[in-house]
Amino acid sequence: MAKRRIGILTSGGDCPGLNAAIRGVAKACFERMGVESAELIGIQNGYYGLINNTARVMKPSDFSGILTRGGTILGSIRQQYKMILNVGEDNFDRVKAMKETYRALKLDCLLTLGGNGTHKTANLLSEHGLNIIGLPKTIDNDIYGTDVSFGFHTAVDTATEVIDRLHSTAESHSRILVVEIMGNKAGWLTLYSGIAGGADIIIIPEIPYNTADVIEALMKRAKEGKAFSIVAVAEGALNTDEAGMKKKERARKREEAGIITATSRLASEIQAETKIDTRVCVPGHMLRGGSPSAYDRLLATKFGVRAAKLIEEEHYGVTVAMVKNIITENPLKDIAGKTKFVKPDNQFVSTAKHLGISFGDK
Repeated sequence: MAKRRIGILTSGGDCPGLNAAIRGVAKACFERMGVESAELIGIQNGYYGLINNTARVMKPSDFSGILTRGGTILGSIRQQYKMILNVGEDNFDRVKAMKETYRALKLDCLLTLGGNGTHKTANLLSEHGLNIIGLPKTIDNDIYGTDVSFGFHTAVDTATEVIDRLHSTAESHSRILVVEIMGNKAGWLTLYSGIAGGADIIIIPEIPYNTADVIEALMKRAKEGKAFSIVAVAEGALNTDEAGMKKKERARKREEAGIITATSRLASEIQAETKIDTRVCVPGHMLRGGSPSAYDRLLATKFGVRAAKLIEEEHYGVTVAMVKNIITENPLKDIAGKTKFVKPDNQFVSTAKHLGISFGDK
């Protein structure tokens, strides 16, 4: 078998499981094709590294001891899709540069581990004739065509622990604690961790909230003798007035009103209306960090093994996925540019409502 030169990069925000996926790809390639027939080229810092040709040949030993490590051994720098497409005043064509790097490295294929933006660029490169295979990672779980992305379940565990810890301090001080969970467009992480952590109110982007309904739910708890409440808010939450606005209009109105985040605004409104001491907690990038859970190690490894199979079969222009608990793949062109949103009739939304959890929509 002729030697295969396999490029691999991690792009976008980091998450637990990236190293497990890298390891899964490498070990499965060596097992399937032989150490002498598979050569992995690590591209540093995502598409930035592909644009600027910062890459190195990786040894089998590079993939040892990384199963449990968080982050990514390859590094990651965000490269916005619009910026990649744009040829500015410097006349620098980034797409052309990536194609030149691919050829200069004599790659037979390129693996791209990332989220929605990464997959858009991966599809673009595929359309330009490069052999591309994607692997879906994100703590947001919003990649279209796969039931789950690696990194999500670890983030759910972490966010749930955050909410767990807020209960005792909220109860001790009879406070309302508003916790902001990552998720700018989709509310999967807030929904799952909100239910698992016992939040009393869950606010997600897909279900615009009415502040009056949130206040009503909180006052109902207070009247029932519950002296504290936990409100889990996705960072991309929208109220009903904002739901019909375009992104730029919404940003302008928030700026004019001096609103820093939707979470801080909601907390301020709650404090003013209920007269109950209300505080904000923002775990932020803690949700991205740490060692991957056992579930994510397994999922990332299975995705990596599937990618190795696709490489051996020379089946390109696809991204690995899990559909109904089966590892499979989707054409990049079918999933690029699409987001998997929480539907209002999702079974977990229904589950939460049957528990008495409010979504601020009455």
